[in-house]
Amino acid sequence: MDWRSFLRDEIAVQAYEISLHADDERLAEQLTVAEVEAALTGCEVLEDYPKDPRGHSCLALGFTPEGRPVHVVCGRNSLGHLVWITVYVPAMPKWRNARTRNR
Repeated sequence: MDWRSFLRDEIAVQAYEISLHADDERLAEQLTVAEVEAALTGCEVLEDYPKDPRGHSCLALGFTPEGRPVHVVCGRNSLGHLVWITVYVPAMPKWRNARTRNR
């Protein structure tokens, strides 16, 4: 699946939903919906999870217009549209930098 195109297209037509968990995390990180949309519009896919038991998903990295890194775990709902599963700013101790897990 071409996640980048899918994410960009779904954001362009506002065909997505935000899970309660993702919205709570977004608010905790003090990110606006517009910032997350911008991050997803120009994102790169760091990890693809085709065998996730909850359905095919991915981890996307994008940047807000101010350059703040944002991770969004994305999936598809039963209608095939984008779902934001979780949203967070990558940081220690889990992330060494925006692209590298701290193992």
